[in-house]
Amino acid sequence: MPMTDTEIEERLVALGLTLPQAAAPVAAYVPVVIAGGLAHVSGQLPFIDDKLVTGRLGEDVSLELGTAAAQACGLMILAQLKAALGSLSRVERVVKLGGFVNSSSNFTDQPKVVNGASELMVTVFGETGKHARSAVGVPVLPLGAAVEVDAIVAVRTD
Repeated sequence: MPMTDTEIEERLVALGLTLPQAAAPVAAYVPVVIAGGLAHVSGQLPFIDDKLVTGRLGEDVSLELGTAAAQACGLMILAQLKAALGSLSRVERVVKLGGFVNSSSNFTDQPKVVNGASELMVTVFGETGKHARSAVGVPVLPLGAAVEVDAIVAVRTD
C-alpha cells in the first residue's frame, strides 16, 4: 500500500527535516522528466539553511558535512518529485541514485558521503526506498558544490 504524503511528512519531521521548495533549474534542463513509468530527476545540489554547500571532500569539507550535504540533495530530490508528481504517494520504488562527490584525489569515502541521500530514501520510504547506486569522486561540480545527487524513481500512474 502506498505511503501518504502525511506519513512521509511525519517521517521527515521525526528526523527534524522539512522538504524545501523545489529549486528552479540553473541551466538548460528540466528538474524531472517522467517517461515509461520512471521519473528521472536531474542532479540536485546541496542547500543547507538556504546556503549552497561548497568545497571539496578531503580538503575543506568534512565527511560529516559531506554526508549532510548528500542528505540535503536527497531532500531536494523529494521536493522535485513532489512538485512533478503532485504527491510523493505516487513513488513506487526508488530505483537508483547517482552520487557525485567533489573530492581530492586521495579521498576514498564517496560511498559514506552518498549514504546521506541513500539512508534518507530508506528512512522515508522503507523497503521501497532501497535502491541501486553509484558514488563517484569528481574534481569539480557546478557552482563549486560539494555533492550532487540525481535519481531514477518508479512512479504509479494511477
